[in-house]
Amino acid sequence: MVTATSTARPRGTRLPRLARRRQLLDAALEVFVARGYHAAAMDEIADRAGVSKPVLYQHFPGKQELYLALLDESVERLIEGLRTALRSNPDNRERVNATFAAYFGYVAEHSGTFRLVFESDFTSEPAVRERLDAADRLCADMISQVIKEDAGLADDEAHLLSIGLLGMAQVSARYWLGTVGTIPKEAAEQLVARLAWRGISGWPRTSDASDPEENHRGS
Repeated sequence: MVTATSTARPRGTRLPRLARRRQLLDAALEVFVARGYHAAAMDEIADRAGVSKPVLYQHFPGKQELYLALLDESVERLIEGLRTALRSNPDNRERVNATFAAYFGYVAEHSGTFRLVFESDFTSEPAVRERLDAADRLCADMISQVIKEDAGLADDEAHLLSIGLLGMAQVSARYWLGTVGTIPKEAAEQLVARLAWRGISGWPRTSDASDPEENHRGS
């Protein structure tokens, strides 16, 4: 368990507003991950950042605002990684690989923020749930659009498949994070991507009948 006294930063350093905000968010992340939302205290966050409570409150009026700011950053980072992966290659198998690599890469690099997003004791709060649901919808819509364009499925069918793929990424990444060291990240993401590809490739691209090369990609 991380304690405030062991990692508290020295006080008295003046920082530009954006740099101070970053410092406060980083300190809050450490405390939220170590304590959980409900046990975290603004006093501890201020001590961790090396500032007084009035300085902390100048930037964030309360603990919930701090949490939501971190949540927004985390969700946006994950969404952007997924968007980049989906645009990375016109070959669908490579896109599937890139998508799962992006998800597992985010989990490995930002394990604290991933736990903050998906394993917090505050996820049932309406403001938090609304953000998480909106992020899931956006990610599913991006995946669904690719499936619909390539496989010619109806909107609701493509969306259902996208929800399944998104759930596979989330659940498998969470499990892997809890067993880090058992399976290397690259091996884990490739295993799950292969499973996903074996399923999604069952819907051939709509251009298959006239394009032998595309037919080979779907095999």
